[in-house]
Amino acid sequence: MTPRCNTLAALAAVAALAAAALPVAHATEGGGSIYPHGVENYMGGALPPPGTYGIVYGNVYSADRVNDANGHDLNLPGFKVRANVVAPRFVWVTGEKLLGGDLVVHAIAPLVDLSVTTPGGHFHKTGLGDMTVGLGTGFHYSPNLHAVFALDVMLPTGGYDQAEPSIGRNYLAFEPVVAVTRVDPAGLNADIKAGLIVNQRNKDTDVTSGRELHFDYALGWGLANGWVAGVGGYVYQQLNEDQQGGASLSGSKGKALAIGPSVKYDSGKGWFVTAKWQKETTAENRAQGNALWLKAVFPL
Repeated sequence: MTPRCNTLAALAAVAALAAAALPVAHATEGGGSIYPHGVENYMGGALPPPGTYGIVYGNVYSADRVNDANGHDLNLPGFKVRANVVAPRFVWVTGEKLLGGDLVVHAIAPLVDLSVTTPGGHFHKTGLGDMTVGLGTGFHYSPNLHAVFALDVMLPTGGYDQAEPSIGRNYLAFEPVVAVTRVDPAGLNADIKAGLIVNQRNKDTDVTSGRELHFDYALGWGLANGWVAGVGGYVYQQLNEDQQGGASLSGSKGKALAIGPSVKYDSGKGWFVTAKWQKETTAENRAQGNALWLKAVFPL
């Protein structure tokens, strides 16, 4: 389970602002996504013991290009997007059982500072993004292998304006999630979080964005001193085209890949931090840029 910070929310309005000049396909309604791809890092599938925990995610995303359906730069004059996000998350491992695993519930409230420049002008928005609530069940198969199965619901709480870059996406979305973690303080560490995002209709545009399959991943080696070093990123594929008024929007599917260095430090005192910089090496029907992710996890 991860925050929905909408670091690419600006792309939801890029198409609207530039449609008169450039043939930008919708690609999840303008090339954004309700999920901040690549957010999860090491330990994403390992639940802590029963109790309450805080997680704070920090993100800086920037891009100066937006690509067409073939991954070619559209050369949108002066295009720039920068999003700064702080996303507090509350996690409660209840001590109860669900389907044989440990029941966990969570809530995330992302705070977003969004700046976008397009041929239509410069836009700056700040405020609460789309919140997430969810529940799941966690399993500890061994001291090294853990997993979480969850269902997240993304709520349209962020500000939205059809004519401008917006912090919110203006629709509900549901996401079944599977996250698996292998942890070893002096060996192989590996994480993968897979999700299928099922987007609902945006009532203002009558567009239903296509279903989105994504994988956040991290792979590293424990150095036996609290540190893990390796790589991380994400894989993203939109499975079906957007629809408007019951008709498919041809050529609207998006795709992206990202990779970069990733580290973790575990204090051994109940808290740990991770950091990752990732570069989007491939992007179709969406922006292509890079992101810095930070995560701090601590008991409350």
